[in-house]
Amino acid sequence: MATVTAPALRVALPGVLKHRALHKLLLLAVVAAVLAPLAHARWHSGTWPAALTVDLTDPLTRVSDWIIDNRDSHPLFLYFFGHISNGVVLCVRAVYLFLLAAGWAGVTALGAFVAWRTAGVRLALGTAAAFLACGLLGMWVPTMQTLALMAVAVLASVVVGALLGLAAGLSDRMDRALRPVLDTMQVLPAFAYLLPVVLVFGIGVPAAVLATVVYAAPPMARLTSLGLRGADKEVLEAVESLGATARQRLLTARLPLARRELLLGLNQTIMMALSMAVIASVIGGGGLGDRVYQALASVDVGAALAAGIPIVLLAVVLDRVTAAAGRGTETPHGRLTTYAPLTTYALLAAGAALAVAARLAGRPDWPDAWTVAVAEPVNRVVDWMTDHLYSGVPVVGGTADWAGRFTTWVLDPVRDGLQGLPWWSVLLLVAALAWLTGTWRTALTAVLAMTAIGVLGVWEPSLDTLSQVLAAVAVTLVLGFATGVAAARSDRVERLLRPVLDVFQTMPQFVYLIPVVALFGVGRAPAVAAAVVYALPAVVRITTQGLRQVDPAALESARSLGATGGQQLRQVQLPLARPALLLALNQGVVLVLAVVIIGGLVGGGALGYDAVFGLAQGDLATGLVAGAAIVCLGLMLDRVTQPAVRRAQKGA
Repeated sequence: MATVTAPALRVALPGVLKHRALHKLLLLAVVAAVLAPLAHARWHSGTWPAALTVDLTDPLTRVSDWIIDNRDSHPLFLYFFGHISNGVVLCVRAVYLFLLAAGWAGVTALGAFVAWRTAGVRLALGTAAAFLACGLLGMWVPTMQTLALMAVAVLASVVVGALLGLAAGLSDRMDRALRPVLDTMQVLPAFAYLLPVVLVFGIGVPAAVLATVVYAAPPMARLTSLGLRGADKEVLEAVESLGATARQRLLTARLPLARRELLLGLNQTIMMALSMAVIASVIGGGGLGDRVYQALASVDVGAALAAGIPIVLLAVVLDRVTAAAGRGTETPHGRLTTYAPLTTYALLAAGAALAVAARLAGRPDWPDAWTVAVAEPVNRVVDWMTDHLYSGVPVVGGTADWAGRFTTWVLDPVRDGLQGLPWWSVLLLVAALAWLTGTWRTALTAVLAMTAIGVLGVWEPSLDTLSQVLAAVAVTLVLGFATGVAAARSDRVERLLRPVLDVFQTMPQFVYLIPVVALFGVGRAPAVAAAVVYALPAVVRITTQGLRQVDPAALESARSLGATGGQQLRQVQLPLARPALLLALNQGVVLVLAVVIIGGLVGGGALGYDAVFGLAQGDLATGLVAGAAIVCLGLMLDRVTQPAVRRAQKGA
């Protein structure tokens, strides 16, 4: 057995001690050795001390009562919020009446024409087929209601987001001030801010539109700011040298150079607004979302699917059209397509003639005889799955058995382990993880976020939610990385997965929540399953893209040295795709956390249940405190994962 001599030890030790991560851990160990005994002596170990909590129930209840008492009489509501509410109602009604007046033929022709002008004949045919499918499913009127609501919400989101992005893009001070606001708007769960919106505007279309704006405006703001800040410096200097004013530089140089980011922001805003369609129905948004929500209440999978498919079709069509507008449609020869004005006018005239003909024939609305009932066959399939897969399956067991085992072997141990830790040790663990991946500022932000959770008095349910998030992220990463690797190594697999991922990304959470409950029952396991389904497409896409963007020269060098496919993956592709894999981890965490409240509807409990309960009972204190805790949890998880992504991207 070899022995380590004293000189060798003296040579080896300084190298180890010079490691920055070890320095950080040693410093945290010293802090823990000093503060932990003091904290234990003063507040004892275990759960968060009651002496360090602040009860916000009374002040928030007083605010809620004041709003309810003064909503119909106070000048703030009569002359400010009232005008906003009336304006939203008038805009939505005007768009809806226009769509009804155009009829199914006119709307289909107009949609196909816009898609043709933007992206060519193939997408035009797909757009026409999507609108016709909405009619065939018997969802034409709800589709028009949703389209009218989303049109106004998207327009308002684009205006608000563009103004905020303009301010952030032109001013460093505004950028620093708006960044935490946009972070909060994106992380704050929709159910948490639905309650204050309903208190101010009441149940109805205005509340639904404004809640959608809060959720959908941040991407537009971020991408507008990014586009303005990323403008070519040389072009801006050339324009300035010609004597252009600041306003002229903005209109003639910065905005045109940021066109791609602006259109990408529009694309993301549309997608996020459509994802709010079902949640907005909870507060009177109507349309397709209301049909899905009512089907959820009666556990009618077929009806939910019939209303969910049009939402998916709208999302896919709008995504393709706006994406094509962002990159420009090219012909096989590489030039942008152009259309003669005569052809354009002829097609517009044909569409108008079709709409007029349908109205003169007395069929402006979709005929009932042309509908196809899908609810009943879908429900029969779901009933068969429930009868044959829920329990009693030989050898492997049923889905109910899987849910029970996952809860017993994974969720319960993780939750009990987190809740069994002393509160100060949780803070130290968060500080260590955040500091190892980032800076001391990152660690301080993460610790303050967890401290705020304790001060709000929701320490135990927050750790319960954290256990579900960690379990869901682990399952998502295992499935996502494996699927992403398969898609990156095979074009056929990627083509097969693309429509499946599109459907999963655009399908409202409420729709796939019903079959999840039918298969797994009610509890924390189906809540985790719903979160996995929601977050999996993003992880798969980012992993696939990262692996496919690895330098071909590196792969060719590995092949020339005789490396097998597995060795190329482990030793070349995965290390070089590390930034993308870390980004997939970060996005998986954020997306899983976004489904926490939805999981509260199916027995997930913890913070999700508190937020849903607060909305259902009009309890502002319970709903807002749970929402604030989810924001703090999301901020902590983002600070733990995001710095590693940035560092990897800089090193790539």
